Amino acid sequence: MPVDDKTRPNSLPPALDSMTLLVAAVIVHDRDTDRVLLLQRGPNAKFARGLWHLPVGKSEPGEPVTRTAVRELYEETGLTVRPEDLDVVHIVHVAWGVEAPNGFLTVVFAAQEWTGHPENREPHKHAQLRWVDATALPTEFVRSDLSALRAYLSGDPRTGLSAFDWD
Repeated sequence: MPVDDKTRPNSLPPALDSMTLLVAAVIVHDRDTDRVLLLQRGPNAKFARGLWHLPVGKSEPGEPVTRTAVRELYEETGLTVRPEDLDVVHIVHVAWGVEAPNGFLTVVFAAQEWTGHPENREPHKHAQLRWVDATALPTEFVRSDLSALRAYLSGDPRTGLSAFDWD
């Protein structure tokens, strides 16, 4: 839900005409079976057709990134997670994207608790949704998501950072 502009103090105009896009992704990790939930982009996807990726999506104006993560996870998979059950595990900063000419910043969360049963709720975007063994990830993967997922699965307790296309 966007913040009501009437409750904010007066502010200056935006510093830039176009800002970096804020994105949230969620690693759904079933620790008991060591599987992660992945989506495969379908033939009608705007980009990365056929590649695997995490549940991910853009923040709406005024939306906290935790709410974005909760909303996008539900919209894409039907799973419900509470914001307090999300752990920030990785940050991805990309200089350019198909829908983000000025770059995007993805906050990657991990969830080990959720409710519901996974289903492909956006078949017009995704060919399939599948639990995948964490030790046998697909090779055809959106690189920014794969970087974050590998860092998370490495077990390093520090929040990692991946940067792409800055040079």
